Amino acid sequence: MTKYIFCTGGVVSSIGKGVTVAAIGRLLKSRGLGVTAQKLDPYINVDPGTMSPYQHGEVFVTQDGAETDLDLGHYERFIDIDLGQHCNVTTGQVYEEVIAKERRGDYLGRTIQVIPHITNEIKYRIAQLARDEVDVVIVEIGGTVGDIESLPFLEAIRQMRKDVGRENTVYIHLTLLPYISATGELKTKPTQHSVKELRAIGIQPDVIVCRSDYPVDDDIKEKIALFCDVDKQAVVPLITVDNIYKVPLILADAGLDAFLVERLGLPDHGSDLNDWRELVAKIADPQHTVRIGLVGKYVQLKDAYMSVKESLYHAGIANDAAIDIHWINSEDLEKGRNIEALAEVDGIVVPGGFGYRGIEGKIVAARYAREHKIPYLGLCLGMQVMVIELARHALQSDEVNSAEFDPHVRHPVIDLMPDQQAVVNMGGTMRLGLYPCCMTPGTLAAEAYGVERVQERHRHRFELNNAYRDILARQGMVFSGLSPDRRLVEIAEMDDHPWMLGCQFHPEFTSRPTRPHPLFKAFIAAAREHNRSGSREDPQSQKPAK
Repeated sequence: MTKYIFCTGGVVSSIGKGVTVAAIGRLLKSRGLGVTAQKLDPYINVDPGTMSPYQHGEVFVTQDGAETDLDLGHYERFIDIDLGQHCNVTTGQVYEEVIAKERRGDYLGRTIQVIPHITNEIKYRIAQLARDEVDVVIVEIGGTVGDIESLPFLEAIRQMRKDVGRENTVYIHLTLLPYISATGELKTKPTQHSVKELRAIGIQPDVIVCRSDYPVDDDIKEKIALFCDVDKQAVVPLITVDNIYKVPLILADAGLDAFLVERLGLPDHGSDLNDWRELVAKIADPQHTVRIGLVGKYVQLKDAYMSVKESLYHAGIANDAAIDIHWINSEDLEKGRNIEALAEVDGIVVPGGFGYRGIEGKIVAARYAREHKIPYLGLCLGMQVMVIELARHALQSDEVNSAEFDPHVRHPVIDLMPDQQAVVNMGGTMRLGLYPCCMTPGTLAAEAYGVERVQERHRHRFELNNAYRDILARQGMVFSGLSPDRRLVEIAEMDDHPWMLGCQFHPEFTSRPTRPHPLFKAFIAAAREHNRSGSREDPQSQKPAK
């Protein structure tokens, strides 16, 4: 029978539940078990697709086209699995479905209530992930214990223990141990109160993971075990580290995976984390440093570019290089400020985004990379601004833009395809999820991939306007990746440039620490070559994200 691990959070939010769930998944997979993961988000939005990155951070896209929470990116990267739309459940989705059933008459006139109708829908969505090949489903509940909007999810997972049996469920509670500098001690009282709140709604945690910036001694572990009624072995310190890929090793050294295997009665095949230990060792000792300028309009909130950031780190590992990311605000560039920042980097990345704000600054970055022969990687919108910049140069006109930003522009080099013209609800016209791309032989893209055809994840409405292909080609642009019917340009690159490439899709969503995406890997190799020094330049300057 499939086992379930439920992960809740207490004291404060943003203490790393997503990374903890991902790390636990990595540990269980290293023991030969089939693992999947799910995020339950309490917000009423149906999905994060229409939410501001400042509110929610990155929108992660699954292969089946679901717009989901960024924690699914952590799950995929650590566990090395492809998740789907059922792996992110929101309050909005649950209520939308229950109300639709009520309108159809599915409930036969019954009064619709949070219990049992909302909780049953939540449990149904959790149980959907239980398949023959899945030994363990790990479920993260967003927010913190005590949040009013989280209560239906907490009630649902409380009922799950009764439904599937105590022997098939484990509750893990992640809390913060704050440090009081005046007295030089860690305080356990917030953890005690958080667990008390959890127990008040009927959930007794089996494991308490304690986030801390300082070492957690045995006395503190014993105190938490006593007052929170858990085994001392089940009090697991999780100390802040300089890169998130150390977290599975910390949890393994604390014996968490062994405890979970025993507690759930899972087959003990032993653990093989050798490849992960080698990965962490390689991160700790790079031979080079590569400086990458990431040009975006949400750079104040780095979580808005979580997958891009991690993909750069993955490619750095493969190229034996530490990645020093220079966060460059595109709005500064369009106002003529901080242009010198582009001269200080070995490569420029322009990531995706929506809306006109900051676009002219991204075009400045694309022009600078083209004219100064700096390696450039454009992701979705990053490819589109690369096209806009070259077309303005070719046509010697400022009347060149995307129809997204100027519907009446004279030269809409980026535009909706004819079959996308219908006006529908937000997101309805987008290409979302996997689409095929065929390589043009002899190009940078073909060399990077090493195969003739790939599938990549998309999230966009607008495409390169085919009416301008010939004009762009005469300026040296090569369309190195096309849809199978050749109607859509998926990858464009410059043939008179060391390495300048843009892709209409989001390769960052499929990069893994042990398998970096080919385009990121090739880009960092080109940036390292641009650096030219080949020397050991402060390898401690940047490590994968804290």
